[in-house]
Amino acid sequence: VQLVESGGGLVQAGGSLRLSCAPSGRTFSMYVMGWFRQAPGKEREFVAAINWNGGNQYYADSVKGRFTISKDNAANTVFLQMNSLKPEDTAVYYCAATSKWSRRWPLKMNDDYDYWGRGTQVTVSS
Repeated sequence: VQLVESGGGLVQAGGSLRLSCAPSGRTFSMYVMGWFRQAPGKEREFVAAINWNGGNQYYADSVKGRFTISKDNAANTVFLQMNSLKPEDTAVYYCAATSKWSRRWPLKMNDDYDYWGRGTQVTVSS
């Protein structure tokens, strides 16, 4: 399964972007889908996650209230609506997914996810 992200770009501070992520190739239902990001010189960090039916979402404190994760179950597609963007949001954003059921919630660690996209660049200018 390959995850394909789209929607990145260059935006001014205070602006908005919407990222999308969909699986290609052989697909099956994902238990949890999430977004991570990696800024230059920093480790990849968790941004947001959503469970299989979209009923539960979880956000990193740094994006809470500004970002919204949502899911189209029929298309197995996840979205990240990013509002009030700040220069510190500049990073490569990665989509991640796992098809394994887990008692734990939220899934915030890199190792919690089995499938990853190649990333999409988000640049916020000041």
